[in-house]
Amino acid sequence: MPVMVQALVPVFVLIMLGHVLRRLDFPGADFWPQAERFTYYVLFPAMLVFKLGQARLAPSAYGDIAFLISMMLLAMTVALMLAQKIWSWSGPVFSSVFQGAIRFNSYVGLAAGGMLLGDEGLSLTAISVAVMVPLLNLLCILMFSLVAGQDAIRLSQVLRAIATNPLIVGSVVGVIWSYFKIGFHPLLAGILEPLSNLALPMGLMTVGAGLKLAALRGASGPFLVSSVLKLLVFPLITLGLATLMGLSGLLVQVAVLLASLPTATSAYILARQLGGDAPLMAGIISGQTLLAMVSIPLMLSLLW
Repeated sequence: MPVMVQALVPVFVLIMLGHVLRRLDFPGADFWPQAERFTYYVLFPAMLVFKLGQARLAPSAYGDIAFLISMMLLAMTVALMLAQKIWSWSGPVFSSVFQGAIRFNSYVGLAAGGMLLGDEGLSLTAISVAVMVPLLNLLCILMFSLVAGQDAIRLSQVLRAIATNPLIVGSVVGVIWSYFKIGFHPLLAGILEPLSNLALPMGLMTVGAGLKLAALRGASGPFLVSSVLKLLVFPLITLGLATLMGLSGLLVQVAVLLASLPTATSAYILARQLGGDAPLMAGIISGQTLLAMVSIPLMLSLLW
């Protein structure tokens, strides 16, 4: 079995395990929402601080990451605007297509980055997530305000949500920890390391528990367009941009991996709150998560 596939299989097995356990109502209906909150607010921040705090990345890597990600998101925004010109969806439908084609599931990305690319790959993935999350939030909020018929959204609320995002906070603390080479006392490491080890499997199982496969019934054209753009076009655009920029190696692998990920489960909450097509969004999230089991190895095979 190729090393890449061997590394990715556990990611998707854990996702499906979470889905099966949720369907069996084990260990209980109240467990999975609380497990997701615990993972989001405790386990993942602990992992990011611990892993990034030990990383030793070249200073130039941060600038390369920020520039490449900015170009990736700009290119996909243009592609989505062209798609809207062609299909002329309603505002709510386009908002779900937009989120489905440009957002990414950070749990899956961090897990795949760690299992496939090792600790250095996990560190680069975490820093990339910290750059992408605020940019994507701003893009999606702007898009909703333009197409979904919502009242003006206060920028201060958006910025507050970004500044208090646990994944961003954990990444920033980890980078600062690494920059000043603080190191971890054995007592602190003894606390953070087991939490870090628990983060990825628990995060993946909560992704599976959140899948709504019933939402895939009668999958529509917008679902297909959003999925093709996200799982195939976005990684190809990313690879092309990295090549034009003269980048190579681990950074390119991380960027293509992030571009290949299924969309974020949090996109459903945003669609429901801001006037998007929430049922379509649920179908896109679940469908892309299943399709990604095939598309991610396919896209990453371009680099191996």
